[in-house]
Amino acid sequence: MSYQVLARKWRPKNFSEMVGQEHVLRALINALDNDRLHHAFLFTGTRGVGKTTIGRILAKSLNCEEGISSTPCGVCSACQEIDEGRFIDLLEVDAASRTKVEDTRELLENVQYAPTRGRFKVYLIDEVHMLSNHSFNALLKTLEEPPPHVKFLLATTDPQKLPATILSRCLQFNLKRMPLKLIADHMQFILGQEKVEFDNKAVHAIASAADGSMRDALSLLDQSIAHGGGQVKSSEVHDMLGTIEHHHVENLLRALISNDAARVLDEINELAEKSPDFMVILTDILSMLHRIAIAQMVPNAIDDSQGDKDLVLELATIIPAEDVQLYYQIGLIGKRDLPLAPDMQSGFEMVMLRLLAFKPYDAPASVPKTPKASTQSSVETVSQPSQQVQKKAVEEITPKIESTPAGNNYGSSEWGQIVDALGLKAIAKELAAHSVLSERDGNTFRLVLDPSFEQLCTDSARKRLEQALSAHFNETMTVDMKISKPELESPAEHKQRAIQEKQDHAVDTIKQDPFVQELQDTLNADINAAVIEPTE
Repeated sequence: MSYQVLARKWRPKNFSEMVGQEHVLRALINALDNDRLHHAFLFTGTRGVGKTTIGRILAKSLNCEEGISSTPCGVCSACQEIDEGRFIDLLEVDAASRTKVEDTRELLENVQYAPTRGRFKVYLIDEVHMLSNHSFNALLKTLEEPPPHVKFLLATTDPQKLPATILSRCLQFNLKRMPLKLIADHMQFILGQEKVEFDNKAVHAIASAADGSMRDALSLLDQSIAHGGGQVKSSEVHDMLGTIEHHHVENLLRALISNDAARVLDEINELAEKSPDFMVILTDILSMLHRIAIAQMVPNAIDDSQGDKDLVLELATIIPAEDVQLYYQIGLIGKRDLPLAPDMQSGFEMVMLRLLAFKPYDAPASVPKTPKASTQSSVETVSQPSQQVQKKAVEEITPKIESTPAGNNYGSSEWGQIVDALGLKAIAKELAAHSVLSERDGNTFRLVLDPSFEQLCTDSARKRLEQALSAHFNETMTVDMKISKPELESPAEHKQRAIQEKQDHAVDTIKQDPFVQELQDTLNADINAAVIEPTE
């Protein structure tokens, strides 16, 4: 028997084999089982999401010799002939190749005659939006008053091009793009049935390249099996797709975090040897930044569908949230401008260098001035301050918090000073700022976190907080976190209250100003408090 491509071999033959589109299947199943059948169905959606497949299953359900139902038998002559594409009462038409009005009239000439073998004569018209206006007019009369033995199944990827008169006479079903995880899971099932070796990263790369189309995914899967000599491996799939393996994106991001321009360029030169699509690489970086941003705000929302959950959570703790947003915005603009560059590699390099150039600059701590002995010694003192001077400077930025006996409570302001001095970033900073220090028991800090911020309490964030406290107090510290409603005000709440009090004071000051009051009385003016900002 000749080889059959996966997209045809694994095409669903009944509704139970369909993957996704539950909202459409549920409506069709109920209509078939309750004998509430419309005369014209319109299926819309992007390529490869199941429009034609659902149409054929529906034709089978209507003409099965066992009777009309949502579960055709699949073994009667009508079901088998429909599966094989030779059922005489199922007329499949490609509207893209039959756009003329003469073609439509010829097609509809036999509508009035009863079906030859089946219960219904089914017209399955694919890409119906390609018909001309005259063809639509010819079809309109039949759609409006069809014979009882005729069903029209229309499919299109562009429903906006259909006349309103056609749309109003059809029962419309919008098929959604397939989620990446759904495509990947289905491919893994097929590979298991086909006994083909694969790795999960390769399958996810194919699912991502399919862009929501199950048919495209299975076609790429066929190609990857041939490319890999009967196996589906990550390196082979990336070579085939012209994409890069995930660790290259990780390497680029780590180079950006460390502000290492030379390392960024070295990584790009290494990638260039593989002749990749730099537009795809930039898209992968943007996708990773998006997942990092979500991890920083709602860590529990990150799933492991792409096999990179641990990496995303790790990067979320070491990249400041403001840097992630800046990188993403610059990357989006760079993606738009990339086709305008002299060549794709140089354009991609400029985007990466732009990310470095616009990265927020962390100013070093101020160092106390020392007496000048000479011009040379003065330069040396400023550029390379002695350890004693550095220590003195740190002691003057850093608040003095003495060790306290167990059970001694801190106020919110004291804990806030500690948090500000720790220099935390991202989730760890938010965790500390929204916590309340109930007591310090030796080397253990007992913190209370409001349940509404429980998502911040990740293992990595808590460890970062412990490391920062240990470095701050120059001894090993541990954090004991309790999820409960705190009695005291957290540093974040304290800071927000201070900002609000300053804002309220500024508004009150404006309202009490005699000149402003005179304007209000004379011109019946109103004060827009939203545009008032307090001065430092």
